[in-house]
Amino acid sequence: MSSRVLVVGVGGIGGTVAGLVSAGCTDASVVGFTTNPQVLASLRDRGYVLDGLGPRREIPAQAVDDLHAVEPFDFIVLAVPPTRVEEAARHAVGALAEHGAMVCLQNGLCEERVSAIAGPERVFGAVVAWGAEMPEPGHFRRTSAGGFFLGRMDGRDDDRLRVLATLLEPVGPVEVTGNLAGARWSKLALNSVVSTLGTIGGDRLGVLMRFRVVRRLALEIITETVAVAHAEGVRLEKVAGSLDLPWLALTEAERAVSGSTSLVAKHTLLLAVGARYRRLRSSMLYALERGREPAVDFLNGEVVTRGRAHGVAAPVNEAAWRRVKALARGDGAPGVAGLHALAAEVALWGA
Repeated sequence: MSSRVLVVGVGGIGGTVAGLVSAGCTDASVVGFTTNPQVLASLRDRGYVLDGLGPRREIPAQAVDDLHAVEPFDFIVLAVPPTRVEEAARHAVGALAEHGAMVCLQNGLCEERVSAIAGPERVFGAVVAWGAEMPEPGHFRRTSAGGFFLGRMDGRDDDRLRVLATLLEPVGPVEVTGNLAGARWSKLALNSVVSTLGTIGGDRLGVLMRFRVVRRLALEIITETVAVAHAEGVRLEKVAGSLDLPWLALTEAERAVSGSTSLVAKHTLLLAVGARYRRLRSSMLYALERGREPAVDFLNGEVVTRGRAHGVAAPVNEAAWRRVKALARGDGAPGVAGLHALAAEVALWGA
């Protein structure tokens, strides 16, 4: 049976999803929703223009900027930044079919927020394990390969998940998981490193991970996030099937020395991650460059806030959170010097 899919937010991730599902699922009707007039005009003129990991493709697009006259959709994919997800959900919920589901692609823990709008039975989460950017309106560039972890936050099975998994397979491998919370928290830890340090440092992951101080900051952020996740009762999933965050978390012994065999192993793994995802550029850095609010409240801010509720301190996350907020206020500029300053603030010199 044909499925109707609405993608709300046609940026790097949303445009890639809409374009590849449109091209790869002949029994699906995909509509992109955007209020950006330049993106809308490009989609109507050229369709989805995709490149990055393969040859350039131009895929015909259905695109709208008004949802009042549309037929109900089986799935509404929310591909807007976390800062806009509740607004987008409220705007689109009237276009959701009675037995349909909204799908959160955002980093962070946005399913809870959207459930308050659409109802928990009508909200799925899809953890995005790949990257993309929009270098110009209507042009979507894949920056890394990967697929999705798909599920419900309550862990329950749902036949609709398998339908959605089939729809998303043209984008990349899809794993339906009964532990979406574990996958979400693992991605939260990773994004609290990649997106936040990438924003402060003002460069792509491959460049930044060459600096030892950046890798140590990353390990500290991961360590704190793992501790908060455990306090929440979450069993963390491996990122991309292989990155074991509890193993990466620093022990007290490792924090007390400037070097050890285990620390070398963890730094080496982060170097490999930086090499594999060397083209990744922080979405929050793009937001800053465009004068938009960075989503750090949904990343490091979430770790700090939830940690406080459990009495678990997260000082490196908190310092990084404050630094991104300062950049958003125009206090300083992104650059590696900001990461050295962050390390000095949290007393990590020589670590």
